[in-house]
Amino acid sequence: MTETDALYAVSPLDGRYDGRTAPLSPYASEAALMRARVRVEVEYLIALAELEATPLELDLDDRNHLRGLYQHFAEEDAQLIKKLETEGHAEFEATNHDVKAVEYFVRLRLPEGSDASPWIHFGLTSEDVNNLAHRLLVRDAVDEVLLPQLYDVRDTLADMARDYRALPMLARTHGQPATPTTFGKEMAVYAARLGRATGHIRRATDDLRGKLGGASGTYAAHVAAYPDVDWPAFAREFVTGLGLEFEPLTTQVNPCDDLAALFDAVRGANTVLLDLDLDMWLYVSDRYLGQEAVEGETGSSTMPHKVNPIDFENSEGNLSKANSDLTFLADYVTTSRLQRDLSDSTVKRNIGGAFAHCLIGYGKTAAGLSKVVPNEQVMRDELADTPEIIGEAVQTILRREGQADAYERVKAVTRGKDVTLADFRELFDDLDVDTNVREELTALTPADYTGVAGALVDDLE
Repeated sequence: MTETDALYAVSPLDGRYDGRTAPLSPYASEAALMRARVRVEVEYLIALAELEATPLELDLDDRNHLRGLYQHFAEEDAQLIKKLETEGHAEFEATNHDVKAVEYFVRLRLPEGSDASPWIHFGLTSEDVNNLAHRLLVRDAVDEVLLPQLYDVRDTLADMARDYRALPMLARTHGQPATPTTFGKEMAVYAARLGRATGHIRRATDDLRGKLGGASGTYAAHVAAYPDVDWPAFAREFVTGLGLEFEPLTTQVNPCDDLAALFDAVRGANTVLLDLDLDMWLYVSDRYLGQEAVEGETGSSTMPHKVNPIDFENSEGNLSKANSDLTFLADYVTTSRLQRDLSDSTVKRNIGGAFAHCLIGYGKTAAGLSKVVPNEQVMRDELADTPEIIGEAVQTILRREGQADAYERVKAVTRGKDVTLADFRELFDDLDVDTNVREELTALTPADYTGVAGALVDDLE
C-alpha cells in the first residue's frame, strides 16, 4: 500500500497502522485465505490419488507441481482467482463463489495432460475447505506473530522483576496506602500471569480441529461414489496430516468451539496486559516511574514539557477493541442455523482485524515498558512519608505477645491521623512487653517492611 492509499484507507489497520499490522498479512489477508484454500484442495487431491479405490494417479513430478501452486503462490495467482470469481477467465464464467474460483484455478494449473480435473473438490462442500484453511491460518498467525510478541513482553517483565526485586514501593489497596511491596515483585506477578495466559493460548492452538465430512457431515457423496472406503478414517488421516486435530461429528459446519476457546485464551492474555497498562499508567502518574523522552517526539501540542504515557494508553485502546471483537467472534462462530447458514463466513473474515488490534497492543505495551525507569527516590520518600503502614506489623507482633487488644490500640493511634514514627515509639514505650520486643518494634520501618517480596521473584519459571 502506498502512503497515499494509506491516507484513504477506511480502517486504521490498513492505514495509520499498516506498518504495524503487516506481519499478519501472510495469515489474515484475502490472498492468504486463497493460498490456504489452494493448499487444502491440492493436498486433498493428492490424498485421493493415494486411495486404491480411485483411478487417479499423480506421480512425484505431478505432486511437486501441484504443491508448488501454494508453496510459491504469488500475487498474480491471487488476482487470477479473484478474476475467476468476479469476471470469469478462459472457459470459465464468473463463479460469484470464492471457493469455486479456487477449484477452477487448480484446474487451470494442473500439469499438462493431467486427467485429474474431475477429482478436484471431489465430494467436498465449501466448508470442508474453508474450515481447514481458516484454522491453518489462525494457527500460524498465533504461533508466528502473536505469541512471539507476548513472549517478548513476558521476558521483559521477568527481567524487570529480577532487576528490581529489592526496590521497596508503597502498595495501594483500594487506592490507599497499604503494606509495602517491591517493584520487582509486582512485575513478577504480571510475568507469571502472562506466562499462564500464553500457555492457555498454546494449548488452544494445539487443539484446533478440522472436519471433512461433506454437505451435512455424513460423507454421503463420498460413500455414494465409493461405499467400500472408510471415509471417516480417510478424513481423520487427512486432517491430522495438516497438523490439526480431527472433529468427527459435525453438520456441514465445523462447530467452531475450538476457535472460540482460542479467542477466549487470547482475550485472557489481553486482559492481563490491560491490567498492566493501567497500573503502569498510574505508576507514571504517581512519578514512581520516569519515562525516557524520545528525540523529536511531541508530548503535548500545547505543553512542551510533557512526556505522556501514550504507549500504554494506545495499547489499552487497541487491546480493549481486540477483546470486544474476540468476544463477538467467540460468541458468533459457535452458532449456525440447522446444518448451515452463511452468516459466519463474513464474520470469520474479521479474525484478522481482531488479531491486528492485538498485535498493535502488544507492540505498544512493549514500547512503553522499554521507556520506563523506576524512580527509586520517589518510592523511598513516599514510604518514609507514610509510617502508618507499619501498623499492621505492630499489631501482629503484639498479638503474638498475647495482647488481644493490639489491633484496637494501633487503630486508635493511626486511623485517620497523620502519624509519625515518633508516635509509634510513644506507643511502644507504654507497652508492657519485654525489652527485646520493644527493640523489635522500634526497628520497624516502612522501607524494610516488604516480607519476602524479593525472594518471591524466584518463583518465576
